[in-house]
Amino acid sequence: MRVSKSPHKTAAPRPRVAPHIAALPKSGIRDFFELVNAMEDVISLGIGEPDFVTPWKIREATIYSLQRGFTHYTSNLGDPKLRLAVCKYFARRFGGSYDPKTECIITVGVSEGLDIAARAVISPGDEVLYHEPCYVSYAPTVRMAHGVPIAVVTHAEHDFVLQVEDLEKAVTSKTKVLMLNYPNNPTGAGMTAEDKQKIAEFAVKHDLLVFSDEIYDELSYIPRSPSIATLPGMRDRTIVFNGFSKAFAMTGYRIGYAVGPHDLIDAMMKVHQYSMLCAPGPSQFGAIEALTNADGERETMHDEYEQRRNVIVKRFNGLGLHCFKPRGAFYVFPDIRSTGMTSMAFATSLLKEQRVAVIPGTAFGECGEGFVRCSYATSMADIETAMERIGKFLRKRGLP
Repeated sequence: MRVSKSPHKTAAPRPRVAPHIAALPKSGIRDFFELVNAMEDVISLGIGEPDFVTPWKIREATIYSLQRGFTHYTSNLGDPKLRLAVCKYFARRFGGSYDPKTECIITVGVSEGLDIAARAVISPGDEVLYHEPCYVSYAPTVRMAHGVPIAVVTHAEHDFVLQVEDLEKAVTSKTKVLMLNYPNNPTGAGMTAEDKQKIAEFAVKHDLLVFSDEIYDELSYIPRSPSIATLPGMRDRTIVFNGFSKAFAMTGYRIGYAVGPHDLIDAMMKVHQYSMLCAPGPSQFGAIEALTNADGERETMHDEYEQRRNVIVKRFNGLGLHCFKPRGAFYVFPDIRSTGMTSMAFATSLLKEQRVAVIPGTAFGECGEGFVRCSYATSMADIETAMERIGKFLRKRGLP
């Protein structure tokens, strides 16, 4: 008697990568710099990193901490001395009082702070409003926390300042968080006290949490307005993120901080302790020195950026590419629509023909089409040479 055998069934292969991660786009900035890295004699106005060396006293404090053997874990929240220094500095520079024991956490840069905050408060399906053009990580950070990012477009005619009427069109019953970044990367936009008051009233009206990324606040060229967290009704609903990379030229230190209400900081700490544990110890000692003894160096760098801003804005406008004067950060966002080229075509052609690197505005959201981002965190000599090359690029095309 012949026994029939059942054919072996092979299960369909499971996706190796989680769908919500597989769907994430790679950074448009990094993709563009793959082109830059393959070329020589390039002047880069692309990367958002200070060209200054970290001030010596900060480096010296870091070295001293290593010499003394401070190379161990710190508290999950961060070294108590650094948290105290952060809260004192924040009160002195931005207004607002926070308890260093329960309302402050030291993070591995602002990026980690935003990530653990998103994972701490966002439930699947929660909507997060954010404004575009914006830093490339905001929408992916929300998606990785299983939230739904909702872009609210800002416009050149408003100097890229977020408008409440646009927020009102986007808010729904599912909206939980409003994410802000002023002074802004990539546009250089900044908010006045009046601008912040309007946004604060909107957040209170709709009972929203606010993530305020203020990493460029020390690089403001207009009279400083208070942190949005200090406005009526905002302290208990706002997490403020800041750090040391931009104002103190400490990008490689990877040190940031967040201050906010105890329950939110405590929730962030849970995510932090299971993923990152703590920020690097030696970097934390350097950060203490920055906050307590490096005001002069910070101001020197600020003043140099402001001079560079004035030069590059004047040169772009002189070339017929409208460029509003940034209120903060170290970026300009000139309008290149008069060239008839897309942002990507402009940036790619400029790189290949004149060896000048700028970032297509579309790297920061689709509404960035028609603009490019240029960083003036480079020497005045390089800025002048880059602008001469851009002038040649335009003249070759009969522009302006």
